Amino acid sequence: MYAIMLVNENLSLQGLSKAESKQLQINCLTNYMKIQHLKEKTLNPYQLNPYYTIPHALFYDIKETRQPVDYLLVHSYEAMQSFINMYPARWILLKSFFRHTVYIEDDSCIADLP
Repeated sequence: MYAIMLVNENLSLQGLSKAESKQLQINCLTNYMKIQHLKEKTLNPYQLNPYYTIPHALFYDIKETRQPVDYLLVHSYEAMQSFINMYPARWILLKSFFRHTVYIEDDSCIADLP
């Protein structure tokens, strides 16, 4: 099974700096992938990181490849809340390319099926 990680690099979580928050999100998502035995899916061969930080870029790449992916992994709803509020239709379209959207907030994961 394949997954794509979506990280918000402009969010400050738990009183951490933006850089520390970004690293926290990456660590949580990477650990979840290891525990669930998920593999990273690379859509764009020119992609610099194994994760996305811009939802619009992810939408563009997944739309261009037209390859459905098993999981979209996001640290928390809070991490994507501003994007969801500004672009609700785009968020729904983006989620439609994934079988599952998983918000990893703590030990108990919240799965939101598209």
